[in-house]
Amino acid sequence: MKRTSKKQRDPGAGEEQIERVRRVCMALPETVEKLSHGEPTFFVRKKVFAMFSNNHHNDGHVAVMVPAAIGIQAMLIESSPQKFYRPAYVGVRGWVGIELDRVTDEELKLHLHEGWRLIAPKKLQDVFDESQI
Repeated sequence: MKRTSKKQRDPGAGEEQIERVRRVCMALPETVEKLSHGEPTFFVRKKVFAMFSNNHHNDGHVAVMVPAAIGIQAMLIESSPQKFYRPAYVGVRGWVGIELDRVTDEELKLHLHEGWRLIAPKKLQDVFDESQI
């Protein structure tokens, strides 16, 4: 049987990347950060909208996982497989993994905001949209 090795990541890279994710997520209304399955996870009104992954189970990913609208997961992975992947467990529900060292802050913000919008209640989204004008 041929062995495949996971790509090695700098163990310190996770700290810098979680700070990027945290900065964006915590700016969104009613966001709470808690540890879930040993990783920082972000909730809006008790529902998860983003999960950080720092080489979880030695999978080689320093990433954030977010929900994606129907069809978006496949489109992102197909168009940029170096940036996006189908994560274990939640990938079957349409969530997408985002390799944090491969996206800009603006791109990260776009995906985190969209993930939040897919989970947050409509009234809370409306309040947030009004505050952005």
